[in-house]
Amino acid sequence: MNLPNLLIPLMVIIPITCALFLNLLHERTRTVKAISIVVALALPIIPLLANYGIQYFGGYPPLAQNPTISAGLPASITGTALNIFHPAITYVYGSAQKLMIFILGIVGLFAIFISLYEVKKPSGVYIYLMLMGTASIIAMLLSDDIFNLYVFFEIAALAQVGIVLVSKVNNNYETALKYMILGSIASPILLLGIALLLGVTGNVNVTDMVYSIRNGLVNPQSPVLLMACSLIIFGWLYGTGLPPFHTIKSAMYSKALPTGAALLQAFSVFSLVALGVIIIRIFSYIPFTHVFILGISLVAMVLGITMAITQTDFKRLIAFLAVGELGYIGVGLGLGTVFGITAGLFQAVNESIITAFLFIGFGTIMYKTKETDMRKLGGMLVATPKSALLVLLAGIALAGVPPFNAFQSKLMLVQASLNSGLPEIAIIMVLMSIVTFMTFMRAFHTIYLRPKPADLEIKNEKIPKITLVAMVAFLVICLVLGLYPQLATNFLQGLAISIA
Repeated sequence: MNLPNLLIPLMVIIPITCALFLNLLHERTRTVKAISIVVALALPIIPLLANYGIQYFGGYPPLAQNPTISAGLPASITGTALNIFHPAITYVYGSAQKLMIFILGIVGLFAIFISLYEVKKPSGVYIYLMLMGTASIIAMLLSDDIFNLYVFFEIAALAQVGIVLVSKVNNNYETALKYMILGSIASPILLLGIALLLGVTGNVNVTDMVYSIRNGLVNPQSPVLLMACSLIIFGWLYGTGLPPFHTIKSAMYSKALPTGAALLQAFSVFSLVALGVIIIRIFSYIPFTHVFILGISLVAMVLGITMAITQTDFKRLIAFLAVGELGYIGVGLGLGTVFGITAGLFQAVNESIITAFLFIGFGTIMYKTKETDMRKLGGMLVATPKSALLVLLAGIALAGVPPFNAFQSKLMLVQASLNSGLPEIAIIMVLMSIVTFMTFMRAFHTIYLRPKPADLEIKNEKIPKITLVAMVAFLVICLVLGLYPQLATNFLQGLAISIA
């Protein structure tokens, strides 16, 4: 096997291995910095170097690809579906995975760099949790094995709880405990759904399960399959922060440091994509699946954005806006057309960048004032003019204003809805984008433009250069993908075609 193919598993192995070392060496500041910098740089570089392909773990490729083994087997095996089934844990690396893992790597890189240079003594435990969560989401995006995906789903959930716990934000322990309690219910439900799939199809490989259902090897109308669909969707809602878990998920964002919140939202976005794609692949023949995904996505969009209007804490406001933006991704997946799914995947890429941009941008306010209550803030335009301009552009991008990237993906989603004969959904998305813009501008005016309160103390320290560099890099990505959306959609369309 050549080196580029070996890079597929290394996307997961390197961050996990280095995370474990960081946890052991967390007292050694220089070592923590050195390892963190190297791994952070590797996160976006490895997916660019890796070749497209399939990686098998703990077994062999299908018998059809193993003439040495299959030659000695009877026709009762080689002449059946067993000949093409996957006995090993399978990772699939295509163009869509390349783009999404690269974007996740970019967010992880800047989140790690900022966390290293905003404090005098970086926390090895914090970077450990960041890397474990990132590796888990990468594995979820690659895995074609639903049980393997579940294992990393659990690791990612624990890493998210850990990120909140070590952030040292008021009431973070309570929020993390609530998320864990809900997870102790939702995760077993997801596992039960996977167990039912295994019982019916005899497989945990997604490609094999889809083959079994489409070729009549199992009864597609089996009540057990319908129950499995419901249980897996419930676990999907928990992992992504869609209703009814939108409140606790937004609380998780608000109780994390800005770098942690940026990563947590990227985790939610790509968890939504990873498990959502599998749900569509397996259960797309059930009309209820698409209807439910569309319905819950619209509810998430409306609830997230309307709840953001009532917030006085800017971290919670951004958190609810981020949850609302997840609804756009779900709409694309729920439409089920090639164009709609491509638009949804493009929105996922855009949202992970823009929300990281916003969390880190508003994090500069915390850095200068230690304050998140908008009622106690004001006059920050004078104190932080550069970051203020960048935050303004991030908010404009979030609302879907041209020439930024979210405009392109939201326009595609509107067109996909119209093409599917659902103009009502298109109207709702346009209205919610307008409300998002108004909500953000109200917050921006409160924090940056109104007079500075007399009792507000602003530190005289400069914002770290790496924070501004990260914001500029996010802005450049937003502009490039806004002006040349085909740079992303060409990567994503293949996956959309395969599952539509």
